Amino acid sequence: MKGKLRRFLINNKGMGTVEMILIIVVLIGLVLIFKTQIQELVGTVFQKIAADSSAILA
Repeated sequence: MKGKLRRFLINNKGMGTVEMILIIVVLIGLVLIFKTQIQELVGTVFQKIAADSSAILA
């Protein structure tokens, strides 16, 4: 009985999958929390890129 319990506690075959799912859940949560700030940042970056590209092409 002790041997089975010890092997069960030492066995970590599925830990990689669980860790990846937890990381994805945390990232989705962060995106949802900071959604407006991310949208503003991306909008600002694209405006600067458009302004710089039009200056280069002109």
